[in-house]
Amino acid sequence: MADRLVHIVDDAEVLAEAGDLTLVSVLTGFLDAGKSAELAANHLAGGSDGGGKVVATFDVDALHDYRARRPPMTFVRDHYTDYEAPRLVVRALRDAGGTPYLLLTGPEPDIRWEAFARAVREVVEHFGVSRVVSLGAVPMAVPHTRPIAITPHANRPELVPGESPWQGELRVPASAQALLEIRLGEWGHDALGFVAHIPHYLAQMEYPQAALVLLEHLEIGARLTIDLGELREAAEITETEVDRYLSSHDEVGDVVRGLEQQYDSFREAEAAGTSLLASDGTLPTGEEIGRDFEAFLAELDDQSKDGDDSGAGWDGR
Repeated sequence: MADRLVHIVDDAEVLAEAGDLTLVSVLTGFLDAGKSAELAANHLAGGSDGGGKVVATFDVDALHDYRARRPPMTFVRDHYTDYEAPRLVVRALRDAGGTPYLLLTGPEPDIRWEAFARAVREVVEHFGVSRVVSLGAVPMAVPHTRPIAITPHANRPELVPGESPWQGELRVPASAQALLEIRLGEWGHDALGFVAHIPHYLAQMEYPQAALVLLEHLEIGARLTIDLGELREAAEITETEVDRYLSSHDEVGDVVRGLEQQYDSFREAEAAGTSLLASDGTLPTGEEIGRDFEAFLAELDDQSKDGDDSGAGWDGR
């Protein structure tokens, strides 16, 4: 079944000298609040000449639900032109120090997760991958004014990099990326990952702050060296724009301050060894401030179109 889903290219010279090879996995869609994981993957690919050599391609037609996630295409006057077909590929890249690694990117498969996992296993075993490291992001009731929390995970306890903020058991929606980690463990392959907690009111916009934190953790988990200068600049611009908006919208700032108080209470509870989860308190919903931030993003977009320099450097998308 796997050979029908993935085609592996054998002439990957960049991998010839790799003795300790990492496969970084970023599946966009469900597990990508703030497009943080996608931004991280784009940064990795952008740091390699030509985006890296494609060494494996997956049969997207066998995995993608086009009606649920319709790819964009262009219509010009009286005809259709460009069609942006979804791609699920593995690229061979090098980090800032010249170390080879693989990057699996593309839309999360909508169907045939088990077959997809077997296809990834074929890639892992073909190239002798030492570890698979996944990146993801989820929306949380947290303020953007506090450090971005990370949930580390792995299919062996000794692989978990750092402490998890969670105590006890949680029931969460499944993802192809999470299932892949489980299956790889059953097949004797190491897999670990990091999930960033994104402020829920910023989950619909690009959030480079979280992409930066994900890549900082990736450096540790994957033993890679990544040039993060450009991403740091983007994160600083985004932070400045969001703070500027909050300073002129008191009603939104009040909700954020409420989240700050709750976040600080969580941290105190964590330090005391109690649950990080709220007890019976009322959580602000994403809708409460999401509508205002949508207006904020539209305002920035209008400024960009009008040539207003006050929002230069970041278009809010």
